[in-house]
Amino acid sequence: MVVPLVDADAEGIAPERRRLVQQRRLGQVVDRVLATGNVQAERLRAAGVESGTDVTLGDLPGLPTVSKADIWDNYPFGLQASGDIVCVHGSSGTGGRPTLIPYTASDIEVWASVMARALGGAGATRQSVIHNGYGYGLFTGGLGVHHGGIHLGATVVPVSGGMTDRQIRLIQDLRPDILTCTPSYAIHLGEALKGEPTSLRAGVFGAEPWTEEMRAQIEALLNIRALDIYGLSEIIGPGVACESLDSAGMLNVAEDHFFVEAVDAQGDPVPDGTPGELVFTTLTKTGMPLIRYRTGDVAALADPVPGSPRTLRRMSKLKGRTDDMLIIRGVNVFPTEVEAVLLADDRVSPHYLVVEDRRDPKRSELRVAVEPFTDSVDTAALERDLVVALRERLGISCVVTALEPGSVPRTEVGKARRLARWNQGEPPLAGLL
Repeated sequence: MVVPLVDADAEGIAPERRRLVQQRRLGQVVDRVLATGNVQAERLRAAGVESGTDVTLGDLPGLPTVSKADIWDNYPFGLQASGDIVCVHGSSGTGGRPTLIPYTASDIEVWASVMARALGGAGATRQSVIHNGYGYGLFTGGLGVHHGGIHLGATVVPVSGGMTDRQIRLIQDLRPDILTCTPSYAIHLGEALKGEPTSLRAGVFGAEPWTEEMRAQIEALLNIRALDIYGLSEIIGPGVACESLDSAGMLNVAEDHFFVEAVDAQGDPVPDGTPGELVFTTLTKTGMPLIRYRTGDVAALADPVPGSPRTLRRMSKLKGRTDDMLIIRGVNVFPTEVEAVLLADDRVSPHYLVVEDRRDPKRSELRVAVEPFTDSVDTAALERDLVVALRERLGISCVVTALEPGSVPRTEVGKARRLARWNQGEPPLAGLL
């Protein structure tokens, strides 16, 4: 199906015209960063950049990158470029180091605009009711959808995360057509609804990598179209890229605001269709502009769908994160590859845990805890079948443990825990040996 454009001048212009806009905005953001004198400015000058006129889009792969470590090292606002800050978002960070991102009013307007496009691509209109189950607060999910829905002119129900009984009641009473939350919580809602029909037509699910197999389970449970959305607070929040009903399973990148590259481990560009680490340059951000930010997220890039009204470049669903990639006996494994095998088996529920077992430093093991849908499943046969399927997909042997239904903890608020590392002591989940 073809979905109407929310912003035709941004989503549907000829790519060569958009490239002129990107080039102009790149020069502006380079000047903005140089004026700060911060670590980004120092690196640009060390690379011979003294002005925005010195840089073309083709020069970007040769410029220095910036990373989350740079944001931590310059905590809280050492990379800030404007004094007109209206709010702060971010994440709890790793090892107790928060990642805080300041936003100007202009940044919020950009965020609302790209989120409105994302919701529109899912079929939302001014007549829509959007049930927003993302958490509100420093996390960008809830307020990102909120800004976008209001910008679109739709009705937003800011229910936030948790309290599933209340969520179901509101879905029944307010009859929303769009659901937004994490994919793991969409599964949880679908199980709680127990097949009861709803008014929902589509869902926009993000904040966690998820597979086509999980898409199939969400769509079966909720009887909706399940679409992926991507974003991170360092760049803007959700809305950096989003799948639309007509994007052939990939996500449209809002590339008039966020210029995207994909690079290998050495930082060299990879061809379209080849997974690489996503690197973003914020072309219009004013609070904390970032030039060539290495996200740690792995995906492949592609041109627009031929003949589509949306002329934006696309990215695949996330393959995983560079820091989540496991190296098991010399083999690289992303948790999403494990999920694809598990959820392809109709005996397996979408609640699982991948465990990297490094208690013996000489021989690492990959352990996978799964739950069958019902108690009637032959768990010994399920374990044997999954060991074979995982070996065929990954090229290594794994230890699979089938636990009783309900053994893997559910997540009502925040991101689902899909990966654990076991270095010593008690197992990360009861029942693992």
